[in-house]
Amino acid sequence: MKFPAAGAVPAEPSVRFMRKDPGVSLPRYETEGAAGMDLKARLEKDVVIPPGERVKIPTGLFPELPRGCEAQVRPRSGLALKSGITVLNAPGTIDADYRGEIEILLVNLGNEPFTVKNGDRIAQMVISPVCRFRIEEAETLEKTGRGGLGFGSTGV
Repeated sequence: MKFPAAGAVPAEPSVRFMRKDPGVSLPRYETEGAAGMDLKARLEKDVVIPPGERVKIPTGLFPELPRGCEAQVRPRSGLALKSGITVLNAPGTIDADYRGEIEILLVNLGNEPFTVKNGDRIAQMVISPVCRFRIEEAETLEKTGRGGLGFGSTGV
């Protein structure tokens, strides 16, 4: 992958979304340098998430991602800090061949019930290219200095 020179503005590829309700907002970047687009709740009525509970919140958006891309659904840092609300399966992956509604699995890790209202920004979505690989079985693996050392092996 070739990256643009420092200060250069890269070309923006496009992605398509269908809305069955014209009142649903398309995702958008909130700042010039934002990596993620905000996703908003599409609700008929408020949803209360009690502490320790999880709910699936619809967005009213149906994606058509370019082949070779994925969308990752991530928490919004402000919701996590202020209220303990996060995306349970973060990052959630939306595959390029998925055409259903984007729904966000929110969990309340806070101490108070949290109310989600229609139009609330509940998550962010980052669209990125992905590589698919041919899988090969191996009898042995190349040796490295780390070997099989895992969790915590590189220190604090």
